[in-house]
Amino acid sequence: MAYWVRITYEKKDYVVNFERVTAFCYEQNGRVTFWLPDSAIPIVVNPQNNIEDYQKILDYINSITESKFEDAYWVKISYERNQYVINLSCISSFCHEPNGRITFWLPDSTIPIIINPVSNAESYEKVLEYIHKVTGYFLK
Repeated sequence: MAYWVRITYEKKDYVVNFERVTAFCYEQNGRVTFWLPDSAIPIVVNPQNNIEDYQKILDYINSITESKFEDAYWVKISYERNQYVINLSCISSFCHEPNGRITFWLPDSTIPIIINPVSNAESYEKVLEYIHKVTGYFLK
């Protein structure tokens, strides 16, 4: 079932199926960014300017991180001082480097997420567990 939400951004109204959004980003200043499905267009919602739409996004994020979905694997990952909520089941490739880092690219954006096993151990383990669960490969 689709989860359609109406969001106002830059004086335009968007009607977005949030079940197709693959990642959300909380920034330190309180803004939340997500990328429109099937495009690289970011939607940035600031609580000071648009509290109603901001709350809609937070409500949806809370619902997906608290529930278990059969076709989704939502995880919270800290990266570059931001908190990302990512559906790893939408990631189509992972790159494991000799130094242990794992890189993957957010769908519908051009942003690479690079996770270091030393500086971001918790997120690193979440990604490794997902890769092993889905592909059967160990990347250590």
